[in-house]
Parts: sequence; C-alpha cells; structure tokens
Amino acid sequence: MNTKLLMSSSAIVMGVLGISVSFLPQEILRSEGIEPAVLPVLLLQILGALLMAFAMVNWMAKDILIGGIYSRPVAVGNFMHFMVGALALIKGAFKNPDMPVLWAAGVIYIVFAVGFAIVLFFHPTKINIDNP
Repeated sequence: MNTKLLMSSSAIVMGVLGISVSFLPQEILRSEGIEPAVLPVLLLQILGALLMAFAMVNWMAKDILIGGIYSRPVAVGNFMHFMVGALALIKGAFKNPDMPVLWAAGVIYIVFAVGFAIVLFFHPTKINIDNP
C-alpha cells in the first residue's frame, strides 16, 4: 500500500480539524447549541492541539516506510485514533440520527481506520522508482 497518500491525507484532515477546533471553539460550541463555558472551550482547544500534533507527525513521516515492524508506533497510534474515533462517531450518529455531520465524520474516520489497519497488520511493500 502506498502510505504516502494515506499519511498526507490524514495529516491534512487532522490539521484542518485541529486548527478549526483550536481557534474557533466558541463558534463550534454555539453552532451546536452549547453555551461556550470555560471548560468545554479549554477541552476543545486541547483536542485541537492534539490533532495538530498528530497531523505534524503524519506529515513528517509521510516519506518513510510504514507497516509491519517499520514505524510501528506511528501506525498503531493512527490506527487507535481513527478506530476508536470511528466507533465513537458512529455510536453518536445512531443516537442522534438528525446530525448528518456525525455520519460524515464517522465515514471519514472508518476509511482512515481501514487504511491504517492495512498498514499496521500487513507487511509493507517498498516501491522502487529507479528500477520499475
């Protein structure tokens, strides 16, 4: 599997989400009908910092061989993030079927979870550009 596309796309998605959540927490809370108190705003900003950090790890690791035993911590961390996130989003979507954003985010997370599962549990293939 070409991990460069997976790592780059996940970095972009997490980076955009992280920047949005870090710098617009009050607006996000208000759009969902939640009063932007101190604790929810702080938690969203910390979540944004976490997402931006993960995005930077993925962006900086996009050119290295990932899978099997190679860069296993990067693969495990991404798989856990996207798998647990997908489960939480889909559970939330079933409990709140009137919120299509949960379904959309859940599908995106499932796609990344499957991609990182393939990277994590299967031996990587190195593409040799010099000698096709």
